[in-house]
Amino acid sequence: MISERKTRTRPVLFQALLLLPLVVGCAATAGLPQPRSLVVRSGARLTADHARMAVIDQWVREQLLNIVEDPSFLIKTQLVRDPVYPWEEFTISGDTATVNLQRSAPDARNHYEIYAHLHMMKKMDRLDEWLPDAVGLEGYELERAILVRVSDAWLYGRTIFDLAPYAPLDELIFANENGYLDAFILTARADEFRAERRTWLDENPNATQEYRAWFREIFERDPKGLR
Repeated sequence: MISERKTRTRPVLFQALLLLPLVVGCAATAGLPQPRSLVVRSGARLTADHARMAVIDQWVREQLLNIVEDPSFLIKTQLVRDPVYPWEEFTISGDTATVNLQRSAPDARNHYEIYAHLHMMKKMDRLDEWLPDAVGLEGYELERAILVRVSDAWLYGRTIFDLAPYAPLDELIFANENGYLDAFILTARADEFRAERRTWLDENPNATQEYRAWFREIFERDPKGLR
């Protein structure tokens, strides 16, 4: 167990949260800025509901505070040169979870740490504190639930705090918000979730082509797993 209090430079979103009054429930949404529309280069747009962002605001604050202050575990961010998705090279060893993040994408750090934190909470049998709907889930269903939570946090960061674009997370939120989350995961991680991918394709033999066409319309490139 880590015996020393954890210290680090706090990323942009955490610093910004410290300057806002705490939002408690939907009745106190006035303290949160109105969300901005999110537009990518193709012109595709996402909008966020203010009341929904207020709910996300509350749990994001609590989770980031726990990541910084809880001495029972450590979330370590390993900086790398190239773009990376949160699950790539992610590891848990003892009381330390290590997640990779592109060096030039500091605004995404909180969100990669949320991903790592939720997996650590699963290992520590504390997932009920942070993601109760995922208690008892394993494998693909657990990963999907965690990525939904990361997607919500990134949508909140991008629309409330105008965080800088980051392709891996922008892809995640557009997929999640447009009903393509299963396609996003099962295409990017086909080898990891083979049974789930087979089921997905059996239910819709044209799913890959439909997903590729949608993704190319939004991002003007092929999705991970089809590049």
